[in-house]
Amino acid sequence: SVDDPSQWKLVWNEEFDYEGAPDPEKWVHEILPPGAFNQELQAYRDNRENSRAEDGTLIIEARHIEGTRRGYTSARMTTRFSMNMYLGRIEVRAKLPTALGTWPAIWMLPVSSEGRVGWPHSGEIDIMEHVGYDNGVVHASVHTSLYNHPNGNHPTATARIDGVGEEFHIYALEWTEEHLDFFIDERLVMRYENDGTGYESYPFDRPFYLILNIAVGGQWGGLQGVDVEQYPARMEVDFVRVYEAR
Repeated sequence: SVDDPSQWKLVWNEEFDYEGAPDPEKWVHEILPPGAFNQELQAYRDNRENSRAEDGTLIIEARHIEGTRRGYTSARMTTRFSMNMYLGRIEVRAKLPTALGTWPAIWMLPVSSEGRVGWPHSGEIDIMEHVGYDNGVVHASVHTSLYNHPNGNHPTATARIDGVGEEFHIYALEWTEEHLDFFIDERLVMRYENDGTGYESYPFDRPFYLILNIAVGGQWGGLQGVDVEQYPARMEVDFVRVYEAR
């Protein structure tokens, strides 16, 4: 258990126990136009309407721009300059948006792609993804040179959670040199093994940073449309905690 101090040592955390703008010492907002990824509709902004700490939680809010048919704003926040993780355990306790068209994610990318230029060769770790048209089905996935979504063979697993938008759950990753283990609360959802053949199958041998975002629409999130009446839609994050194995 993560509560066992003989096994785990807390090395970085964000509890969001303040009000207003997300702590700039910990979070950087990526500012991106609509269509930057996956034909998504949202513009990513650094704006209190889209991201703020409030009542002990981080709120990331996807909003419809009034007077437009397909205009949305949202936030994409990263720890690229504050917390880079290699091995250990990371937990994010969150409540998810369920509006049609939402595509929230808790995920990780490498700090450096040196020697493995471009996605997916440098790797991607998706701790949690959810799409609004398939409410309560939470996905954990990995992308690598050999195993990725364009190839149609990326390792992925799902878990069904009732009340995913009403209750907080802990989405966690335990990362060793041998494997990545993905958890929801105490339940192991997926294990991805290092087969020992090199970075093409296991690029998880260097530091990664955390990303929190809500996309709107796009190649996956928008497969069954977007219901403007269901916005604004929010992901609430109670905490982020990073542990080293003792």
